Amino acid sequence: MSEEVIPAPTGPGGLNWMAWLYLLLAVAGGVLPWIANLDFIRAEGSAFDLGLFIRQANANPAARSLSSDLAIGATAVTIWMVRESRRLGMRGLGWVLLSCITIAFAFGAPLFLHLRERRLLELSRTSSEGGSPNV
Repeated sequence: MSEEVIPAPTGPGGLNWMAWLYLLLAVAGGVLPWIANLDFIRAEGSAFDLGLFIRQANANPAARSLSSDLAIGATAVTIWMVRESRRLGMRGLGWVLLSCITIAFAFGAPLFLHLRERRLLELSRTSSEGGSPNV
């Protein structure tokens, strides 16, 4: 069963404003966590100690709440990203998933949404030109 593709209104350059917002969030989601990561590295030594990072991420109830919230939410969204990517015939999912691990989930998820908006626009253009979208 396929879902209907509903194109969002487009702005300058053909992309809709949501695509640009997702791209802006991806940039912020890449920069802000890494500023904190660099602060952690400076405070704890010259290398990234993953074990210490995880211990500190679970050091108190507030940190445990945020860590478990992120882990569960990121897992659910990652499953959806894989399914949605396949449904829409998107390219680049491997790079998105790699960026979720190596840069930050806060970078990878909005990047996926940006790429998804671009794909939806591409499918809507194909559909309006008489082709049949692959959804």
